Amino acid sequence: MVQRGLLVQMLKRLLEDTWVIQQQGAGYYSCVPLARRYNKLLAQARSVLHEDGLVQTFEDFSDTDPKDPSDKSKIVQAIRIEIGQLISLLEAAEEAESA
Repeated sequence: MVQRGLLVQMLKRLLEDTWVIQQQGAGYYSCVPLARRYNKLLAQARSVLHEDGLVQTFEDFSDTDPKDPSDKSKIVQAIRIEIGQLISLLEAAEEAESA
């Protein structure tokens, strides 16, 4: 399915963006744009994978920006982990569909 492939590509790009922010010092930058973009892509993944119960294990991130730099870094790290897991789920679903 084309939409799954597009979602995977967008998630991979978001993963790269989070890496750049993390390398630059995620605690000093807002994590809100990353959380909002992830939440939008997660919503799309839910609509594509609506029959797969595993997609329900993913949760949206809050779009509030913590003041503490270490909390910002933790959120960026959590977003990176969730993106990797979501990519895996989308790719596995695509492989299962084509098999």
